[in-house]
Amino acid sequence: MNVLVVGSGGREHALAWKLAQSPGLDELHAAPGNPGIASLGSCHPLRAEDSEGLLDLCRSAEIDLVVVGPEQPLVAGVADDLRHAGIAVFGPGREAAAIEGSKLFAKDVMAAADVPFPSSPAVARPPCVVKADGLAAGKGVFMCRTAAELDAGLRAAAAFGGRTVIEEWLEGDEASVFALVAGEDVVPLAAARDHKRIGDGDTGPNTGGMGAFTPVAGVDVDALVDAVHRPVAAELARRGSPFVGVLFAGLMVTADGPRVLEFNCRLGDPEAQAILPLVEGDLLDACASAARGELVELPVASRAAVTVVLAGGTYPETGDSGTPIEGVAAAEEEGSLVFHAGTARRGDRLVTNGGRILGVTGLGDDLAAARRAAYDGAALISFDGMRRRTDIAQEAARV
Repeated sequence: MNVLVVGSGGREHALAWKLAQSPGLDELHAAPGNPGIASLGSCHPLRAEDSEGLLDLCRSAEIDLVVVGPEQPLVAGVADDLRHAGIAVFGPGREAAAIEGSKLFAKDVMAAADVPFPSSPAVARPPCVVKADGLAAGKGVFMCRTAAELDAGLRAAAAFGGRTVIEEWLEGDEASVFALVAGEDVVPLAAARDHKRIGDGDTGPNTGGMGAFTPVAGVDVDALVDAVHRPVAAELARRGSPFVGVLFAGLMVTADGPRVLEFNCRLGDPEAQAILPLVEGDLLDACASAARGELVELPVASRAAVTVVLAGGTYPETGDSGTPIEGVAAAEEEGSLVFHAGTARRGDRLVTNGGRILGVTGLGDDLAAARRAAYDGAALISFDGMRRRTDIAQEAARV
């Protein structure tokens, strides 16, 4: 089977890495891809939202399956365009992807499906949470404990354009729960926890994610999928927009039960870099089956994984470009998995090309061992200005 992975980040490198292990793979292609993916297959200089260019590539490379990684092309309807041309796609169409593209739409779906979510106060008063309604690359949520933070959050959310959502402040433990979906059929995958803020101790602004780990103690994946993913998938199908792909629920587990903070219409990043190395089944078979409207189980090993993100010195405000990167091969030789997120090749040198540059994943029999492996690998990699959190999975590993 010839497969095209759409996207260029760490999630897409992890997808390509796992797909490349399938005995059913003949050729792997990526658009646009990155230097890490280029070591596994052929990369093509196409934007992820370029439906026409992707369709031409599918025809010339005789692509059998397209796996769309990021949310932007899904919300833009790239999966619809390819499906209309007869190409099998793992990823939802535009109407189903609106579950991520609009938080207000997601609330409407959850209300109809009787899935609990945070209430929206009539008047914004601290403490509360301010969100941009549309896509914001993981940076559109503002935790407002004080009046000053609320004023700043409202301005920042408005800067994304579109509508602003105000939600009640909730206390509890967050978890990201993933499931494979094909219409009304749902198969649980795994849970992970992301570290969104730039600084240790969850300080500083939100980012796309500075690290992740799996498993998450106390999270019953099957029960949460039954309570959240299945009714939402059924409601989307009832509306005539069945979901195909990975449905990701960001949850707050409160004293009164779980509340859905957000839905994403794809694998998380960096969560994918922690989850996919533990998947024991054939990812290509699972994606191809879902694209046909069928689901197969994807067993996940009962081990642990921790991913540490290495970011540019001015991230999340700006990215970094052209700075030489050292030590990737050394980290891989020590057993770390290194997923490229914002890298490029300049001659024979690997250089920075983004905000989040690399994700280093360590595996172990428990979180403490996986955390040591991840940080041992990260310590071997360097580039000028590199920043990373030092506390990814720290509290969880102490349990």
